[in-house]
Amino acid sequence: MEYFVQQLINGITLGSIYGLIAIGYTMVYGIIGMINFAHGDIFMVGSFVALIVITALGLTASSGIGIIFASLILVLLCAMVVSSAFGWTVERLAYRPLRGSFRLAPLITAIGISIVLQNYIQIAQGARVKPLQPIFSGGYTLMGGGESGAFLVQISNIQIMIISVTFVLMAIFSLIIAKTSLGRAQRSCEQDRKMASLLGINVDRTISLTFVMGAMLAAVAGLMFLLYYGVIDFYIGFVAGVKAFTAAVLGGIGSLPGAMLGGLLIGLIETFWSAYFSVEYKDVAAFSMLVIVLIFLPQGLLGKPEVEKV
Repeated sequence: MEYFVQQLINGITLGSIYGLIAIGYTMVYGIIGMINFAHGDIFMVGSFVALIVITALGLTASSGIGIIFASLILVLLCAMVVSSAFGWTVERLAYRPLRGSFRLAPLITAIGISIVLQNYIQIAQGARVKPLQPIFSGGYTLMGGGESGAFLVQISNIQIMIISVTFVLMAIFSLIIAKTSLGRAQRSCEQDRKMASLLGINVDRTISLTFVMGAMLAAVAGLMFLLYYGVIDFYIGFVAGVKAFTAAVLGGIGSLPGAMLGGLLIGLIETFWSAYFSVEYKDVAAFSMLVIVLIFLPQGLLGKPEVEKV
């Protein structure tokens, strides 16, 4: 039982990171109906920006807790600004000029930008993995141990932070889309961009802001990934991007709660499969679950079936 609970905590932590990235995929798809395949590499750029700023600040675990949190806020702001600039550039170069062309053109262009970002970071930062010394330490023992010597169930401070930040951001972005004028504009563009434009909504600005919002979430996920694993390289964007895209499809692409649910499920499947079976086949298990769900629910777990407009 203790081992199961520990893997559950680990799976929720990993799934929270996937969910943050998946929200960026699902927001873009919900408005323009296309997948931003450069989104995973924007997540990777956010991780590298965070690492550079942390290194420049000389932040270590021995720094005071107040200094650590203040510095991490600065790190996050820098990562979000740079990632947002990349997200805006992807929309401006890969999607806006090709919005009226056949659907495959912007998809291929986004894949090209993804490759460009990978190679740019590889050249600028080197191909070797970049380590980071742990900044957060300590945690809490939830159960186990004692005289019986049972397995200890522990949750670290960084895991608490990742899970808390993820669900707070999920709530904030859900409120933005449901209650604000920007959210109403996004939902209008999702239903009919041409009619939204006729009603006075700036469609281009709305789509650009959606890319920027997705890039900000990717930057948050990049920082969390760096703090949790302590090692990054130029290729993490592709791997995490594919997993997050799978999570978005599994939960129902176009649905924010579905993206988070899909991320949590992918994280739990990977963690439990690695714990109880062979770690080499954890990706097979995750993608197999996606196939099974889509056979019976083609729209995903929380997605809505597409209604053809006539």
